[in-house]
Amino acid sequence: IFKKFAKVGYVNASENWDTWNTIVNSLQITENPIKIAMVGKYVTLADSYVSVNEALKHASASINSTVSIDWIDSETLNGNIKKLSEYQGILVPGGFGTRGSEGIINTSSFALEKNIPFLGICFGFQLAAVAFGRSVCKLEGSNSTEISADTKHPIIALLPEQEGVSNMGGSLRLGANEINLNKDSLAYKIYNSEIIYKRHRHRYEFNTKYREEFQKNGMNFSAESDNGKRMEILEVPSHKFFIGVQFHPEFSSRPGFPEDTFKA
Repeated sequence: IFKKFAKVGYVNASENWDTWNTIVNSLQITENPIKIAMVGKYVTLADSYVSVNEALKHASASINSTVSIDWIDSETLNGNIKKLSEYQGILVPGGFGTRGSEGIINTSSFALEKNIPFLGICFGFQLAAVAFGRSVCKLEGSNSTEISADTKHPIIALLPEQEGVSNMGGSLRLGANEINLNKDSLAYKIYNSEIIYKRHRHRYEFNTKYREEFQKNGMNFSAESDNGKRMEILEVPSHKFFIGVQFHPEFSSRPGFPEDTFKA
C-alpha cells in the first residue's frame, strides 16, 4: 500500500513508523505512576475532562512514566480536604458557576499551605487567585463576581467593557490569543519564549486592581495580554510549583508533543 501511495505522491515509501512506535511504547508504561488529584465539578462523567486526561498522559509518557488520576468532586471535598496530601500533584480544570466553588478554593488554599504542586486551568486559575486573596493577602470575603455578585473583594470580575452585555456569548472570550511572558519567571522557563498563542474560553478575568497587593504578598503574574489588561499566568515563586493559567493548555497537547505546562 505504501508503495502504491508513493507512486501518486501521497507518502514517501522510505518512511517508517519508528517515531510512532516509540510514542506508543511510552504510553504503555505502567510502573511507578505519578498520583494526581483532579478536583473538579463534573467528575462523574470522565469525558468532561478528556483533553486534560490525555494531556497528562502525553506529559508522563514523555518522561518515561505514567500517571494515575483520581477524579475528586469539589462539592464533597470540604470535609476531607486532608486526603489531598496523598497526591504528588493537584490539578483543577475548567468550569463555571457557584456549585463546588468553595471546594476548589479550599483545595487551592491547601495546596498553597502544604506546598503541593498545583496547576489551575481557566476556572482553576481564577479560584486559585481567590484562594490566595483569602489565605495569603487576608482579604476577607474575596471571591469572583460570577459566584458572589456583591463580594467585598472582587478578585475575579468582568472587564468594564463587558459589564451590561446581556448576551452571554457577546462577552465570551474565545479562541487563540497572543500572550506575552515575563522573561524572569517560571512560565518563561517552561515555554522558553516571550510570546505564545493559546486557546481561551472564559468570560471573567483577574481584577488588575489587586495586582499590586498580590505581588506584594508573593504572587507573580508572569504572563499577560492586551497590553497588561488581562492576566494570563499566575505563579508563586516561593512554592514548589504553584501555577494557574487562564487559557486551556490541554488543547495544545499531542502524543509525542506534550504541552509544556503539563510536562513541567
